[in-house]
Amino acid sequence: MTRLLIVDDEQIEREGLQMILQKAYPDLVIEQSKNGKLAVELAGKFKPDLILMDIKMPGMSGLEAVEKISADHPAIKFVMVTAFDTFDYARQAIKLGVKDYLLKPSKASEIIATVGKVLNQNEEEQKVLAVSMSQKEALQKALTLVETDVVTQLLFDHVHEVHLDMLVEMLDIQSTNEKFVMSVLLAEGSGAYYSAIKEKVRQSKSGWVGALYGRQLPIIVFREAGESFRSQGVSLANEILSVAKLDGETGWFIGIGNVCGSLGQIRQSYQESLIATMDSSLPVKYRFYSDVPAVGTARCGHLAKLGEKELFDQIRLGEWEQVDLHALDLIQCYETERADLLQTQQRVLELLWIVSRVMDEIGIETEKPLFSFQAQNYWQLRQETSRLLERMKQHYFAHYGDLETDTIYQIKQYIMEHSHQDISLEALAQKVKLSPIYISKMFKEKLGVNYIDFLTECRIEKAKKLLGDPEKSIKEITFEVGYHEPNYFSKVFKKIAAVSPKEYRRTLLSKKSLPVGDN
Repeated sequence: MTRLLIVDDEQIEREGLQMILQKAYPDLVIEQSKNGKLAVELAGKFKPDLILMDIKMPGMSGLEAVEKISADHPAIKFVMVTAFDTFDYARQAIKLGVKDYLLKPSKASEIIATVGKVLNQNEEEQKVLAVSMSQKEALQKALTLVETDVVTQLLFDHVHEVHLDMLVEMLDIQSTNEKFVMSVLLAEGSGAYYSAIKEKVRQSKSGWVGALYGRQLPIIVFREAGESFRSQGVSLANEILSVAKLDGETGWFIGIGNVCGSLGQIRQSYQESLIATMDSSLPVKYRFYSDVPAVGTARCGHLAKLGEKELFDQIRLGEWEQVDLHALDLIQCYETERADLLQTQQRVLELLWIVSRVMDEIGIETEKPLFSFQAQNYWQLRQETSRLLERMKQHYFAHYGDLETDTIYQIKQYIMEHSHQDISLEALAQKVKLSPIYISKMFKEKLGVNYIDFLTECRIEKAKKLLGDPEKSIKEITFEVGYHEPNYFSKVFKKIAAVSPKEYRRTLLSKKSLPVGDN
C-alpha cells in the first residue's frame, strides 16, 4: 500500500490535508509529523512513498528535513507546502529533487490533483522496476544456461564461432589468459549437490561450471594472478569437497588438468583432469594430472598418453574398431618392449577405466571394468581385454540402438516451436532421454550444424519478420524472440544478417514504401 507522511507545525493544516486526501484516495496510509526533526525519525520507521513537507517550521526547516531524509531514503518523493511563493525556495527545492509544491491556502481540487500526479508517477516507476527485476531474474536464469552450454561446447569441441566470444562477455567471470579444468567425480546419487557445488565456484569467482554428466561434473577454472596454479587448484578442490563433508558424503574425487593458454586448448586439460580421477582410492581426494605416475616403458607410456586424447573422441563417436585397435596396439608395444606383464595389465586396466568413464559421461551406464584373473601371458591379456571391450560396446549399442531415426527431427521441430524460450543442450537432453554430447553430435552429423546455430537461425528469422512491424520496438522484439539483453541480441543479429536490426528495419520499411513495380 502507498504511504504518505504530512509534515506541518500547524495541526489544523495537517488534519485538513489528511481529510481531503483520505477521501480522495481511501487506500492511502497516512501519518503526521509536527516538525522536521520528528519527520526525519519517522521516515526511517514509516517508510513513506511521498511526503508533503511544510517549508517554514520552527527548528529544522522543511528544506533541511528534505535534505536529510533524501540522503538516507533517496526513493522517497516530496511535495513542498508553503505560503511563500519565492524564487529562492523554488530553486532550493528543485536542487533537492522535490516533485511539486502547493501554496497555502490551496483548493481541495489542487491538492488532490498535485498529490495524484506524484502518486501516478510513483506507480509507473514501480511497474518499471518490477519489469526490470523480472528481466534481471530472466537474464540470470539465461546466464546459468549460457554457462553450462559454453562449457559443453568448449570441452566437447562444438565451439560456435558467432556466439562464444559474446557469451563469454555476458558471464560474470571474465576469462583470463590461462585456465585449467577440474573434473569432480561424485558418489552415486550425489546429483542433488550440483547447486551447492555451483554456488561454491560462483563464490570463488574463478570458474564456469558445466552440466552434470552421469557422476562427472566439469569445471573450467581461470588462473588467479598472484597465486600459484597448484595452490589455486588445491584451494578450490577443498572448497568443493567441503560440500560433501558437511553431510558426511564419501566417494567424491577431483582430477585437475594442466594449465593451458587458450579456450581452444581447453579440451586437452579436460581430458587430463578425467585421467587424473582414475584412482579415487587415494587418501587425498584430489590429484593433479602431472602427478599421475607413468607405467611401463617410456616409449609405450608416451604412446598411451597420445592415444588417450584420440580415444575420448573414438568412444563418443562409437568407433569401436578404433578403440579395439588402440588397446591391442598398446599391449603389443609393451610386449615388444618386454615390459612386466603385471604392469602392462595395470596400464590396460586404466585404459579400460577411461573407456567406461567416457561412456558414463555421455549417459551410458556400464559396470566398472575388472579383469577376472591375473593374465599369465600376453595372449590371455589380449583375450580378456577384448572381452571387456566387447561388453562395453554392447552397452553402447543397446543404449543407442533403440533410438528412432526421426529423433533428431523431433528435436529440430521442438526448437523451432520453442525458440523464444531458454533452450539448453541439457534441457533437450532431458526431454529425449539422451546425453547433451550425443545430441550435439547428432546435429553435426545429420544436419551439418550445431544445435545453437540452428536455435540462433530460428530466432533471427523470427526477428526479421517482427522488424517489419514499425509498432514494435527492438527491445520488445529482443524478448519476444528469446533473448534477454538488447545489446547482445543486436550483436548476434549483425553477425548473422551482416547489418544491425535498425538498419535491417530501415531497409525493410523503405522497400514496403516503394510504388508497385518500383525496385
